[in-house]
Amino acid sequence: PLCARCLNPDPAFWKRCAVCQVTWQLSVAECTRCSLDRKLKQIFTPPVGTTSPELDRLRETVVRIDRPDLMLDWLKKGSVRCTLQAVAAHRAVTHEALDTLPPGRTLVHLRSMLVAAGALPARDERLTALERWVSQAIAGRTAPEHWRALHGYAAWHHLRRLRGRLDGRPASRQQVKNVRDQVTAAAVFLDWLDTHGLTLATCTQAELDQWLAGNSGHLARSANFVRWAVAHRHASRLTAPASRWTGPSGPLDQDRRWADARRLLHEDACPVADRVAGLLILLYAQKLNVITALTTQHVLHEDGRTLLRLGSRPIVLPAPLDALVGALATGRKAPGSSLLSVPSSWLFPGRRPGSALTEDALARRLHALGISPRQSRNTALF
Repeated sequence: PLCARCLNPDPAFWKRCAVCQVTWQLSVAECTRCSLDRKLKQIFTPPVGTTSPELDRLRETVVRIDRPDLMLDWLKKGSVRCTLQAVAAHRAVTHEALDTLPPGRTLVHLRSMLVAAGALPARDERLTALERWVSQAIAGRTAPEHWRALHGYAAWHHLRRLRGRLDGRPASRQQVKNVRDQVTAAAVFLDWLDTHGLTLATCTQAELDQWLAGNSGHLARSANFVRWAVAHRHASRLTAPASRWTGPSGPLDQDRRWADARRLLHEDACPVADRVAGLLILLYAQKLNVITALTTQHVLHEDGRTLLRLGSRPIVLPAPLDALVGALATGRKAPGSSLLSVPSSWLFPGRRPGSALTEDALARRLHALGISPRQSRNTALF
């Protein structure tokens, strides 16, 4: 690309945008940025009333992005325009108002844009979706005693314990999956009792053994529900065995671990973000959800040293890992083309504006490098 001076030295060759009088271009028509601003005003203004302040703030942020042409192409999609018009119909744009709209990828991306622009407060979407799913699972119970048991097990046992463990931090994919699996197993067992004309109170040990001897994939987790039901007096005189973890299922290959660590430390062909993530697993046995939650505030510099706070106290990173982490903290970039370029504090930013990289996406990138996150972490732990 050439600048205006190199392309044509004649100042009369260029004209200013007729709207903003700032952008130099070939015609006197409005520039791309002003065209985007005009179209967003048309979409965000409902037939009756005025634009909500949340959408006004989003529009002011969007028109300042580096590539307004990408946003104009996005607005040409019919599904995008329908979703934006449905959001604009609300007098006040809130998380609760967005929850009433039909779910979809466009709505998820629009919500993340509103949060990144500061128009909406940040919310743990994984935990919110889990709470909604739990409510639907509980509402599907027809027997009152089963409704009470599943409500106590899901809402008061699992959800309350999960909120206490999170302590304000976002829930990880594995934490949400564990709760869903436990509640699903309990619901499947209650359905089996309903089909046999039984309840938790009338179920005998022989009937429970008949269930545990089956081929359902929920036997181990449903046994946990049975033990909870007995402890909370929803059932009596029932015994369900507990399974214990016997250690990692795969081999612990220390030679491969160190070979992978040397490769990530010294091969410049791999992306810096993938190298740092793999080394945090191989050297420090970190989980994927811990790595994706790292921000620039976790990286410290003291007396010429680079420190990383993974727990209560920061650790000193050895060379050359310290240089890799420093380069990642200063040169991080979201993968792909983002429709909303806002400053991000995540060390591993995701595709959605203002969001971190998901655990699944990071796992796929590490597998592409020949690194198994779970096996490598188990080896580092042992």
